[in-house]
Amino acid sequence: MSIQNWQPLIDAALSEDLGGVGDLTSHYFIPAESISHVRMVAREACALSGIELAADVFTTVDPTLEVKISLGSGQRVGDADINKAAILEVRGNTRSILTAERTALNFAQRLTGVATLTAAFVSEVEGTNASILDTRKTTPGWRLLEKAAVVHGGGQNHRKGLYDRVMIKDNHLAAEDTLTAMQEGIDTLHKEHPEVEVEIEADTLAQVRSFLTLKGVDYILLDNMTNGERREAVAMAKDTNVKLEASGGIVLENARVAAETGVDFISIGALTHSSRSIDLALDAI
Repeated sequence: MSIQNWQPLIDAALSEDLGGVGDLTSHYFIPAESISHVRMVAREACALSGIELAADVFTTVDPTLEVKISLGSGQRVGDADINKAAILEVRGNTRSILTAERTALNFAQRLTGVATLTAAFVSEVEGTNASILDTRKTTPGWRLLEKAAVVHGGGQNHRKGLYDRVMIKDNHLAAEDTLTAMQEGIDTLHKEHPEVEVEIEADTLAQVRSFLTLKGVDYILLDNMTNGERREAVAMAKDTNVKLEASGGIVLENARVAAETGVDFISIGALTHSSRSIDLALDAI
């Protein structure tokens, strides 16, 4: 996927840290002529993301810094590589490196956390029909970065926003839930935006059955259903082109059982709203 220009994010993060004054600690306690060589390493196994962004933080602070990426976004750090494998190396002015260090790590740790949690879910459902999806439950301004991190972890992206897929959810249905009105809306959408896919959220099997009678529906989201209900929904849709997405209450411990019901996708908001940052660090060489 195309990632937005992340320079404004870097500039905002550095401004937040430097406060218009600068790095007082480095300025007063590190000699101006000091040169350092450091490497970024992982303190735990992980799936990397945000590494190129982190590299740009260093060169934003000081364009003369030499940055070399050895392990980029989408690559893995295994148990044998912990504290050993260089993710990236930076050589140059010590003050500049120290000024950029925390901001660069913050970006990389957060996005690597998203990729690593995604990779864990992908591993859990391996060998089933189900693919792991993200949601729109993202950090404002970071959406495309976090969705890229999901891909780096082996997952797939759901819609990017309200503009690239129709998703008729419970609150939409509460306002207008007749099948006739829904079909009219789908038909009008496809006339004006023929490339846009349609998804409808179902809370019950009765809704699944009725939604399958509509023309132009691409996906049905099975919201907070039991595994037994998911299996019944899969049986209902088996002779159609409608794909089924399971969502709600799915964690690592039960992801495989949910996948084994035969659904096509499992969407997990926690990938982006609840992943923990991974422990990355800069070590002197």
